Order: sequence, then structure tokens, then C-alpha cells
Amino acid sequence: MKEFGRLVGIMKKLRHPRKGCPWDLQQTPASLKEYVLEEAHELIEAIDSGDAAAVCEELGDLLLQIVFLARLAEEDGTFSIAEVCAGISQKLVRRHPHIFASVKVSGADEVKANWEKIKIAEKNKQSVISDYPSSMPSLLLANRIASQAAGVGFDWDDAGKAMKKVSEEIAELGAEIDQGRRHEAEGEIGDLLFAVANVARLLQINPEFALARTNREFTRRFRFIETELQRQGKDVARASLEEMEELWQRAKEK
Repeated sequence: MKEFGRLVGIMKKLRHPRKGCPWDLQQTPASLKEYVLEEAHELIEAIDSGDAAAVCEELGDLLLQIVFLARLAEEDGTFSIAEVCAGISQKLVRRHPHIFASVKVSGADEVKANWEKIKIAEKNKQSVISDYPSSMPSLLLANRIASQAAGVGFDWDDAGKAMKKVSEEIAELGAEIDQGRRHEAEGEIGDLLFAVANVARLLQINPEFALARTNREFTRRFRFIETELQRQGKDVARASLEEMEELWQRAKEK
């Protein structure tokens, strides 16, 4: 594609040893990590906003980081952007035998299960569960590893049955709290969060995004409380719980 080739050419020029951009020439794969993460989050925010123009722009920003990293690799003689594209194209063909071969599937769930089976065979893995990066958000990781286990049949039949596990974990957490066993309570909180993530997965809801939405809503409502108390000439640190609860309900109505 012409425009993609132009982007690759621009990056090559920016990295020219004598005529390139001083800032771009200073960058390394390690220094670009923060920008990859930043652009990914900005893209997610743009998707949530529903603003197509913003999504288009953020896709470009994220693509820039991919092209940049590939350019650094090409300079080191390890791989090129062409190899990146070829690799993912080959992977997509291999993992979609229902499109590019004669395999028949009944629906999206079977497609997902086949993907995981092919992935295991490709990498000669000893476990269904992949080795995910330690920096991956824990709720998102819970969603992924439960999904992989589900791919080989280790799963609840539906979200209703999974909710019983949530109730069970709440009871176990309550028992540890009542006994004052903080260390054991930490383990039960982990079990509870994992169970909730499982319910979210069965409802086809990403738990990481669900929590992010709640965090935004909590922040919006609490800032409303602060603003209203300031308008009344009151300090939020000295307001009563009843006052804040009343304002919280007003914030929910808004």
C-alpha cells in the first residue's frame, strides 16, 4: 500500500545517521516502550469515545511505534517491517483453517478453541496456559488464562453457575476477615477477583475495561462531591459521611 510505504520511508529518513532527526536517532527499543503503552491506552480511550476521527489518529500513532521499532531492528540486521507483516499474515492463515483450508466450525466459540489448539501445536507448548508478561494487568490476565482453560473444556456452563463461585468466595473471604487472618484474606480476595473475572468473560465483558469504567465514574462522582462542598464553603475532609452520601446520590442522578 502506497501510504504504508511512505510511512516506512519517512521513518528511514528520520533515522538517517547524518541527516536524520536528533531525537529519533537517540531512541532505542527500551526508550520506545513507554510510547507503545501510552499510544495503546490513548487508542482505547478514543474507541470508548466513539470518535472515529480520534480512533483514526490514534491508530496512526500506534502504527508509528510499530514501524519505528521495526526500523531499529532492521538497522541491527535482525528483521524488517516486511518480515513483521509476513509473519503475522502467515499466522493468520494458519490459525484460520476454516477460512483458508477445509476445516468446518459451528461458530465463534469453536474458532477460538481451534486458535488455542493450533497455538499450542505451533509452539510445542507443554501447557494450555500461555506464558504472559508479568507487566500484564492482572484482571486482563485472569480473563485470558480462564479463556484458554475454557478452550479445552475446563469452564462453567454459564455466567449464572459462575456466580455461585463468586458467592462462595465472598463467604470464604468473610470468614477470614472475621478471624482476623489478613494473609489468608489476601488469597481469598484474589480468588474472588478471579471468579468475578470469570463471570465477566462468560458475559463477554472485559473485566479490565469494566473496572476502568467504574474508576472513571467514581472519580467523576467524587469530584462532584468536592465541587459541591466547595460551593457551600465546606472542606471535604471535614464533611460528614451523610453529607457526602447525599451528594453522591445526586452525582449518580446526573
